[in-house]
Amino acid sequence: MIEGFLPFLAWFKALHVMSLIAWMAGLFYLPRLFVYHCQVAPRSAESERFKIMERKLLRQIMTPAMICTFLFGILLALTPGTVDWHAGWWYTKIAGVLGLAGFHGACASWRRQFQSDRNTRPENFYRAANEIPTVLMMVVVIMVIVRPF
Repeated sequence: MIEGFLPFLAWFKALHVMSLIAWMAGLFYLPRLFVYHCQVAPRSAESERFKIMERKLLRQIMTPAMICTFLFGILLALTPGTVDWHAGWWYTKIAGVLGLAGFHGACASWRRQFQSDRNTRPENFYRAANEIPTVLMMVVVIMVIVRPF
């Protein structure tokens, strides 16, 4: 634990929350783009437009936001007094965040499949997948705010 971080605690919290909001926005929107991408013919002008949108969303917004979320989250965790390392909520929250990171990785994989015109999943798959980050976000927020255990 690094005591020198204490004066910056409010900044770490603010930057962590802003990064998380940007990351979550992307996690909500990218699967929706995949739904729409499924509705157009491969190699069409519309498909090529979706490829650009998906790539830019993932690389220019989602991935930097995820990295910042982790960075500021780690800085928060290293600030004395911010985490009770014996509380169960903390580990459940971390599991939720790792689930979000895993979903991010799945989205990156699906984007590569669309990029090379190899998507084989129907739009209903992406409609269902779109609910995953919502559930994980709910777990994370409940653990941080309510701290039920």
